[in-house]
Amino acid sequence: MKPPPKKAKMEMDPLEERVMVEENGEDRSEDEEEALVALIEHRTKEVEQLRRSITYYKSKLTEAEKRLRDSRSKLARLRSPANLKVPENLPDNGAKRVKEERRSASPIHIDKGHSRTKAQSRPQLVIPAVNPKIVQPLKLADSNMKASVGLESQVTNSFPTQSNSKPYGVSSECEAVGLLEGTKRKLEQKQHKELIPLICSRSSPCIIRCHPGSHICSQHKRKLRSLVLNPINDQLFVTSALDGVVNLWQIQARGSNASLLSSTDCVSPKQRRWQEDIAWHPLGNSLFSAYSADGGDSQISILYLNASQERKRVRFLDEKPHLKGIINSIIFMPWVDVCFTTGGSDHAVILWSEKDGEWKPKVLHRNIHSSAVMGVAGMQQKQIVLSAGADKRIIGYDLLCGRADFKNQIESKCMSVLPNPTDFNLYMVQTGAPEKQLRLFDVRLRQTEIHAFGWKQESSESQSALINQAWSPDGLYITSGSADPMVHIFDIRYNSHRPSQSVKAHQKRVFKAVWHHSLPLLISISSDLQIGLHKIV
Repeated sequence: MKPPPKKAKMEMDPLEERVMVEENGEDRSEDEEEALVALIEHRTKEVEQLRRSITYYKSKLTEAEKRLRDSRSKLARLRSPANLKVPENLPDNGAKRVKEERRSASPIHIDKGHSRTKAQSRPQLVIPAVNPKIVQPLKLADSNMKASVGLESQVTNSFPTQSNSKPYGVSSECEAVGLLEGTKRKLEQKQHKELIPLICSRSSPCIIRCHPGSHICSQHKRKLRSLVLNPINDQLFVTSALDGVVNLWQIQARGSNASLLSSTDCVSPKQRRWQEDIAWHPLGNSLFSAYSADGGDSQISILYLNASQERKRVRFLDEKPHLKGIINSIIFMPWVDVCFTTGGSDHAVILWSEKDGEWKPKVLHRNIHSSAVMGVAGMQQKQIVLSAGADKRIIGYDLLCGRADFKNQIESKCMSVLPNPTDFNLYMVQTGAPEKQLRLFDVRLRQTEIHAFGWKQESSESQSALINQAWSPDGLYITSGSADPMVHIFDIRYNSHRPSQSVKAHQKRVFKAVWHHSLPLLISISSDLQIGLHKIV
């Protein structure tokens, strides 16, 4: 009798893998039952979340349309006493409505009483428009998800910007509506908070009790290069190294350990190059890597982590807009439209947008920088692409106007740029100046530096562009790796140029230390091939 045909291998998330029956036929009925119960509970919560999302956004849309009609009526009465009638019908085309919202005012909430006390040299960057505000998505913690409680009785006009936990597979309301309407991005809207007045406001720092915790082997054969947390699932992060392998990790026991879920060889097809930089897609389901433009090799790859077949997991894009040299930086922009930017040694900044399932590049500029572009980033409140170069220049390129909004020349080469996650006007630039490695800037003040931090390097190595920084989720702290085996922590409120504290984290130089979004945890990578998990208590 012929054996039954094998079922095709399907995509599985970590919970589904737990319910997969092994071929050896061992009796695992109890484990399977437990895993199935957990999977059913998880998916029940997901369905309830999406249903509530649809109801909530329909009601908010109705309210927003009513407010818009009222505002138009008031404006008509102010302009002309005789013109009291305003068209009541709004456009039914959903795409047109989205375009209107994208041109609306920034989500920054300005406190008028507070703004009057500020210096006249810091005007507000964005003036509120007549158009309605973009509705901010509400992120729910797992403990707050109850099927019997409607969102209408829970929410107010000010929405929380972060949740305490993000269980696997649970999406925000914005993602749910995006999937239903055909959009391709879950955009995490954040609420603006003024932090710039707090800079250098204290004579002593707020010390974080960070204890060097456990270390796990990175499973890489060569030195690590990048570490990035998943934007959707807080339990996942990836590492890349000079061996060209991308390792996917899952955090265990609230940060006490991490387990390796998968390893994928992502070296470029021609030159067998490793990834110079990596970035998660905003939906957290794929990873984008940047390589080099030399030798006609592929410049961008996409790693699909849910692909069932290993050979289909990595896709290299055909487009090759960079002309030569290394592509130093890749990052997704914090806007409604899904797009990412790359900066390379050919002095170019390239914007990549998805059209009909294909990623198409657009050259923003090639001649503004006179040397390699080392870092790129997007500002939250306005479509400005920041770029920092080895030519000591910081450029703010206005995407809507198609020209440079501002140019800033400093005395030291720039190696990266990183906007603050909370104060949308604040950004940090990493430079090559010893003891002044980190510079803080206000985008409204153009060429004015607010403050500088740094550390005295004990080793004789020069400043490295491979050593990166990270903001804490509240935007008050900065962590930086160093050529020494230390993680330096800076409190922006501390009136000093030195670190507020330094933690010995590894045996060799530290490349990066990132803050976990929901756990009191710092995750670091080092040239000692170890991943450090450091708990904050």
